[in-house]
Amino acid sequence: MIVIGVTGSIGMGKSTTARLFAAHGAVLHDADAVVHALYRGAAVPRVAERFPDAILDDTIDRGRLSNLLAADPTGLAALEAIVHPMVQAVEAERMEAARREGRAMFVVDVPLLLETGAERRVDVVVVASAPAEIQAARVLERPGMTPARLEAILARQMPDAEKRRRAHFIVDTGGSKEAAAHAVADIVRALAAKAAT
Repeated sequence: MIVIGVTGSIGMGKSTTARLFAAHGAVLHDADAVVHALYRGAAVPRVAERFPDAILDDTIDRGRLSNLLAADPTGLAALEAIVHPMVQAVEAERMEAARREGRAMFVVDVPLLLETGAERRVDVVVVASAPAEIQAARVLERPGMTPARLEAILARQMPDAEKRRRAHFIVDTGGSKEAAAHAVADIVRALAAKAAT
């Protein structure tokens, strides 16, 4: 089974690209979705110890947590130390289940794949990328997003040019969805050909 890490900066179409691989039969592990589930369950007691004001109705309120992290220089590292191992444990369980099922591809959809060193857990890195102006336009359409917030998010992420440099494959998401789908199909064919040799 080949493990594909799909990543890309905010607004680059990472999750859409990951779903295109799923359309080719890949098992999809969405790290963001796992975090959302953990914020409603297993992560609550541990996060509550460090960030008690982030808890609302027995769940981790992302808005409150974001505000706390903005005011606490050590907060993000503390949060990652709690949550990342939990996310990785779920990933490992799902990956092992996919192997037992004899699946050919397992896609890990991780926003900070390269920033956190998670590329060591994958065989191939695929970066979703689009021109900066398209990225900004997409992100600024999101509720509550401002140019200042976008700038702060981008400051925590590896620059797109560096992600592209470290990718095995790049999917240009700045054009049509059909073009991105063709690019993913080409990658799947290339990986299948490589696996057959």
